[in-house]
Amino acid sequence: MTQALVQATFALLARLPLPLNHALGACLGWCTWALPTRMRRISLANLERCYPQATPRWRRRVARRSLMETGKALTEAPWLWRAGPKRIRRLLQQGEGEDHLTAALAQGRGAFFVSPHLGSWEFAGLHATGFGPMTSLYRPPRLQALDVPLRAARQATGAHLVPTDRSGIRRIRQALAQGGIVGLLPDQTPKGGGGVFAPFFGRPALTMTLLPRLAGPRRIPVVFAFAERLPRGRGYRYHCIPAPQALYDPDPEIAAAALNRAVETLVRRCPEQYVWSYRRFAARPPQPPA
Repeated sequence: MTQALVQATFALLARLPLPLNHALGACLGWCTWALPTRMRRISLANLERCYPQATPRWRRRVARRSLMETGKALTEAPWLWRAGPKRIRRLLQQGEGEDHLTAALAQGRGAFFVSPHLGSWEFAGLHATGFGPMTSLYRPPRLQALDVPLRAARQATGAHLVPTDRSGIRRIRQALAQGGIVGLLPDQTPKGGGGVFAPFFGRPALTMTLLPRLAGPRRIPVVFAFAERLPRGRGYRYHCIPAPQALYDPDPEIAAAALNRAVETLVRRCPEQYVWSYRRFAARPPQPPA
């Protein structure tokens, strides 16, 4: 019953005009801000950690906008999954740095397409599939009823989803060997000890080591990108930057710090569209023995 309800909701959201879809998402996000929710509390705490020099008024404005943009991310996903390649291309407004992805793939060694929880990561991934087949790591959502509809919707757009285990890593290596694109979300807290603590906005954050481990030995090209969501459903603007060279350093802490710096660079361009409600600093570095 729950899965059927999820699928019906997805179908309804996919039929709404995108400006109305975004308005609904913004309304949901505003309610999350207006009420004393956990997401509001985490957003304000994270912004205080990452922008201590900013005024409380600025942090409150960014937190409110962030929650509204997060609401749009939730409602727009079913719309984008059913939009089709032509509508996706029409929604792309002039951006910057897209040639970095073209140049990376031209090397013939595959490429990593790394998009943080910033702007519309769903649109960013869908647009990237226009450059070639994409393989993405997939972590099932906490709500089990969402798993099947999410997996079906994303695979219908041409994405190849692989699990976050050894079999998934093996398939990622195969995709790269065939010159394909591998999509990763770099700002998720890694599971099972697969990370190190590295600075993120000057604060220690548990950071993945998977990307440097996979990209480093063969120096596979890595492109960081996000799709800025434009007002009133007018479309999306792409922003791409190449990975810093330190990402390929064999020292996992140096490589993780470089990864976080690249994410920071993108977030600083559009802090209102970052998901500040994610518990990025929940894990704490081990304390030295007294």
